[in-house]
Amino acid sequence: MGTAVVVDARLAPMVALRRSHQTSGGRSLDNTPRGSASIDELVRMVARGESPAFEELYDRVANSIFGVVRRVLRDPAQSEEVTQEVLIEVWRTATRFDAERGSASTWIHTMAHRRAIDRVRSAQASHDRDERVARRDHTPPYDDVAERVEIRLEQEQVRRCVEQLTGLQRESVTLAYYSGYTYREVAEVLDVPLGTVKTRLRDGLIRLRDCLGVTA
Repeated sequence: MGTAVVVDARLAPMVALRRSHQTSGGRSLDNTPRGSASIDELVRMVARGESPAFEELYDRVANSIFGVVRRVLRDPAQSEEVTQEVLIEVWRTATRFDAERGSASTWIHTMAHRRAIDRVRSAQASHDRDERVARRDHTPPYDDVAERVEIRLEQEQVRRCVEQLTGLQRESVTLAYYSGYTYREVAEVLDVPLGTVKTRLRDGLIRLRDCLGVTA
């Protein structure tokens, strides 16, 4: 892929604007040194409609988004397409970012993982429709229905327990056990030491175990 993601036509005007002011001593249009703002701050500026902030955010996260998507899709061309979709979604929905639920980096990369999964599911849509038609042709046995209900209840309990974790614990657990990240990748996304991530995960899993009533 190289050092940058191919620019989608919908993002081209912003990137052109970025290039036009890069010659001003490495400063953005608001005279802020480039790279000085955190990802969280950049997303808040994007939410206010500040194009230069989005351009810098694009530079900072495009390649890491591509990496997340590529691990799911494998195909480089599709991965670039989905990366562009994620960046466009960040631009359009930045106002929905809630810092109390986690960092902007986690929000963006979780969005990327979700988009990649959606692409995989879309590719299998025809097959899934055929299966749904086949399932409608017969009534599932009682045991099958009971098992599905039990699984659903367990999922709801897990969701409630995850919500009871601290923000930092929830971020780490979500990335590691719901998005499939390694401990090291979680540390990179959250920009914290690996040891801190391991501690968050250990404490979070202990709290989940206690909440779910699982015995050691």
